[in-house]
This record gives sequence, C-alpha cells and structure tokens, in this order.
Amino acid sequence: MTFRIKLWLVFSATLSLTVAVVTILVYFSARTAFEELDAQRTRALVTQFRFELAARGRDIASRIDRAVQAEVMRRISIDLSSGRADPASYVEAAGELAAAQALDFFELVSADGTILSSAQWPARFGYRNEWVAQRDWQKGEAFIQTVDLPEGVALGLLAVRKLQFGETVLWLAGGKRLDKEFLTTLSLPEGVRALLYLNLDPSFSVQNLTSATGIVAEGGRLAPFIEQVRRRNPEPAEATFWLGGPTPEVFHALPLLGREENPLAILLLGSSRRELAQLTGLIRRIGLLAGISGVLLGLLASWGISRRLTRSVAQLAEGAGRVAAGDWATRVQVSSHDEIRHLAQIFNRMTGQLVEQRDKLIQSERVAAWRELARRLAHELKNPLFPLQITVENMQKARAEHPEQFDEVFREGAATLAGELANLKTIIGRFSDFSKMPPPRKERVQLNEIVRQVLRLFDAQFHAATGSVRTELELDESLEPLAADPEQLKRALQNLVLNALDAMPDGGTLKLRTTHSNGAVCVEVSDSGTGLTPEESDRLFTPYYTTKRHGTGLGLAIVQAVVSDHGGKISVESEPGKGSTFRILLSANA
Repeated sequence: MTFRIKLWLVFSATLSLTVAVVTILVYFSARTAFEELDAQRTRALVTQFRFELAARGRDIASRIDRAVQAEVMRRISIDLSSGRADPASYVEAAGELAAAQALDFFELVSADGTILSSAQWPARFGYRNEWVAQRDWQKGEAFIQTVDLPEGVALGLLAVRKLQFGETVLWLAGGKRLDKEFLTTLSLPEGVRALLYLNLDPSFSVQNLTSATGIVAEGGRLAPFIEQVRRRNPEPAEATFWLGGPTPEVFHALPLLGREENPLAILLLGSSRRELAQLTGLIRRIGLLAGISGVLLGLLASWGISRRLTRSVAQLAEGAGRVAAGDWATRVQVSSHDEIRHLAQIFNRMTGQLVEQRDKLIQSERVAAWRELARRLAHELKNPLFPLQITVENMQKARAEHPEQFDEVFREGAATLAGELANLKTIIGRFSDFSKMPPPRKERVQLNEIVRQVLRLFDAQFHAATGSVRTELELDESLEPLAADPEQLKRALQNLVLNALDAMPDGGTLKLRTTHSNGAVCVEVSDSGTGLTPEESDRLFTPYYTTKRHGTGLGLAIVQAVVSDHGGKISVESEPGKGSTFRILLSANA
C-alpha cells in the first residue's frame, strides 16, 4: 500500500469516524428517548387496563348484588328453607337471572356445593361446584376464574355473593367472559395493540391467543415469550418480535392472576417500532451520506499533501528495498530540508552499522542457543535420575534387610531401570534434534493411561519423601483418544508432578483429574503445598524464572512449550498456603 493511499485512508477514516461517532450518539439518544416514551405509554396502558378490569369487576359485583335482591331469589330461598321445595324446579332460574343482569355466566350453588341451576351449562344441575362453597366470600371483589362449558373451558371475570334465609345458604356466582370482546373495550393509541392469552392448557396453544379481531397471525412465535412469562409469574416481562409485518413489535406482558395467585391469562401489549425504524433509518442514511462526503474530502486533501511527500518517501522506500535485498551499504540522498531529510540521515547511519551489528547478533544468538540447549538438557536429564537412584537404593535396602523379597524387588527395579534408561535415551535423542525443533509426533493416545503411567513412575518417590504424599486420582473414563505426542505429554506431566512434590516438602495431597467439555480435554494437577503469590503466578512460565533454591527455571517453561506445540493452553490457580492447581486444556478434535 502506497503512502498516498495510507494518507488518504487516515484522512477518510478520521472524518468517517467522527461522523460515525456523532451518528451513533444521535442514534442511541433517539432510541433511548423513544423507548422511554414507549415505556411511559405502556405503563399508562397497563394502568388503564387495570382500571378497566377493576371497573368491570365492580360492575359484575353490583349485578350479582342486584340478583341477590331479585324477587325470584327471595322465593327460591323461602321454598328451600321450608324443606318442601324440589331443587329441580330451579333449573331455568340461573338463565333468567343471567339474562336479566346481562351476564355470560351465572350459577346457583347450595351450601354443600351442589349446583341448583347453571346458565352457561344447564345440564350440570346436580353436579358439584366445590370452589364456590370452599370459602365465605362476603363482599369480595371480582376475580378471574376458569368456567366449564359444554364446548370446553372459558375464562371469566366472576363475583360470588352469599344469600342466607334462616338456616338456608345459597351461593350466587356470575360474571362475564374475558375474550376478544373485552379487548375491544380498551382505548389504544395508534401503533399499539392488545392480545390476550388464555392460560387454560399445560403447554402453549396458539388457539388460546386472541386479539380484538380474532386469531393472531404468526402467534406461534410468541410461544417462548409466553412460556417465559408463565415461569416468571407474577413478574412482568418484555420481548421484541416480528409478527406479520416489516417492523418489529415490543410486547409487554402482564399476568392476570386468579384467586389462587396463578396466572390464568396474560395480557400482551404490542407496541410497533415503525416510527423508531423510520427515525433510525433516516439517521443511518444521513450518517452514510456524511461518511461518503468525508471519504471524498479525505481523497482530495490527501492527494495534495502526498504529492509533496511521495518523492522523498519513494527514495527512502527504494533504499530500504535494496537493504532488504542484501545491499547493506546502501545510501540515500534527499534534497528536502524537513523531517524527511533527517530521516534519510538516520537511515544512512543505520545501514553503516548493520553489518557490525549483524555479526555481533549472530555470535550472541549462537552462544545463547547453546546455553539454552545445555540448561534444558541438564534439566530434562535430572528428572529420571532420581527414580533411578531411588530404585537402586530400594534394591540395596531389600538385599540387606529383606533378602527373601530381593528377587521380586529386583525384577520391579530392573523394569523401572530399563524404562528410565530408555527414557534417558529418548531425551538425549530428542535434544540431539533440538536445533531442528521437531514438531510433536502425534498419535492417538489415551490421556488417562498417560496419567496412570506418570503416577506409577513416582510411586516410590511418594513414600520416600520426608512426609508421605497421598495421591488422589479422578479420571473421566469417557475420554476419547486424542492426537498427541505421548512422550511429550508424559514429560510435561512429570514436570508438573515434580513441581508439586517440591511444593510439599513435608508431605501432603497430590490430585490428578481429567475431564472433558465443549470439545476440549482438561487435565489438572493439584497439590496442597505452599502455594504461590499472584506475582509468582504471573512469572511462573517465564524461562529461567524459579522459586526453588536449586531450580533451573526451565521445567514449567518446557511444559508450556509442549502444551503450546499441541495447540493447547496452560494456566495456574494458587494462593499462598492453599496449594496450587495447574490446568492443561487440549483440543479433543486435534
């Protein structure tokens, strides 16, 4: 990319960014103001709905009170108190009272809950209506209740009144439907609509969702929102949906609770975002136009400025290209008298020092590389030497103190010696190839088996420490084989176990755990040792940094290198006095 283009990009980006910031600020300010107005409007609608519901409830209660005072109810009470009346003669009484009071539902119920007459379902004469007779309603307010009908279940706003004549008690329960007809009574502003969901089924049913005009188009999209409201009862909720139109609607839900505080219906107030969409669209178009203007203005400004700078910069670029091609003695001549000339002078001095610095750098890198190789080799060879020493000492001790067990100890020791000698051979062979930095030799391996091998390798060392080390193994047996270099993983875990043992000089608990989730395999090595400070944890994987008196500072650096070569991550959690946990994450799909 040429300097001219970069300069043009800088000018254009600066102007465009300024326009974008202003546009974003205006956009979100307008959106916030709109949403606040919408929230105020919604709160007003909710208040209006509650007022309307309460007013309708009072009206229903007054109608039931008038039914209680009706002449027909007085005659029924007198007849029932006499004990000679036939209840079957009152089958049509509820229908007459419902018609007289303009009620959709009306039932006469005896003191024991037996239905004497039902306006909405005359055939229920003689059946039980338990909930009416379960409490003393007195002059309670109207409430929402499900009502059984021949064709199914409906929802109504009901009131219950008690009629007592002597020892005879009757209950009058009546009310009106809560359905789309009720929604037509709400006075809604433009862009707002009300939906009513009748919570009559265990799961969502689109047939129970209605509007003032009938079934709601694409009402099934509201199913997750309605289920959320049912679970959060009685808290209000809010969500945004696209239903049958190019612009979204924000729905506010208000659960309508029954007499047992259960949500029998949910009022949904949908507020169209058409005005907001139009406003934000206008803001975006203005911002886009201003951005394009900024780009054109940046093009004109950068073209004029770059013409003055391009020639000198091109000479420097040409000189840098010759240096990159290997001509270390390149010099550039610039005729200007500004910062570009000063830059050319520095460039010429730099090229004069490159050859000398290159030779010094090559020599320093060689020394550093061999020093690093020697330190890593010493560290890696030290790891298997201690098990070899312990094994030999165990065989000597067994021969001196328990001759009868020597053969068995010898066989086990010989196997350990052979394994560790082979490990030493492998280490030496790998370090001989260190200059080539070979990648991991991956194969399908079982991580749990590698963990078990590492624990078996250190079994003698656990019991030979000043304080015994108790091991805990928590392996996820459902782990699938993963692609990895078994020797490198084993060496990394050995270094972590040795690090844990060094942190527990007086004994403690060593825990190894494997898990898997989200396509990753995790192995954790935890100890109950001295722990680390936050500063020590931050520097722990830095080469040559160590908290041990005789450490080289390469053990954990090597572990990090192995994990990194496998495309994984390693982290540590530690607190002073509370031990440490090293966690290695590897991809299970590598």
